[in-house]
Amino acid sequence: MYRILVVDDEDAVRTAVRRRIEREGFEADEAENESQAEKKINSAEPPYDVVVTDMVMDSEASGATVLKAAVSRDIFTEVIVLTAYGNVANAVECMKLGAFDYVEKNIPGVDVYDLLVLKIEQAVQRRRSSIGTMRRADRILKSISEDDD
Repeated sequence: MYRILVVDDEDAVRTAVRRRIEREGFEADEAENESQAEKKINSAEPPYDVVVTDMVMDSEASGATVLKAAVSRDIFTEVIVLTAYGNVANAVECMKLGAFDYVEKNIPGVDVYDLLVLKIEQAVQRRRSSIGTMRRADRILKSISEDDD
């Protein structure tokens, strides 16, 4: 089962996202701010598969801080940044830091929860593929190393 951490300072949003994710069969955990998120990310065993984080919580850079913590802990953890205040500069910065996606909470005519579930499924698939590729590369390198001996 895939594990997702939902980080948002708004109780209603955090709970709604967690419930929707759980309905889709994922295991979900919550954090209400960036410091709580960092603690959970650093102590999670195994690491979270996906982190969904609000962009603006304690500060304008809270989402970026959570993103950095997640990818520092496990390079294969996929991070989706949610924001009510989307702008191109933030989106570009998050993508440069390794975010899987950057999603606005208030897109007219779009159910953000449906979109978020789709993004999580895509993120899980990319994580699984990346880890599989690394395992294959490791086996190949070991095989080459053994042939050289």
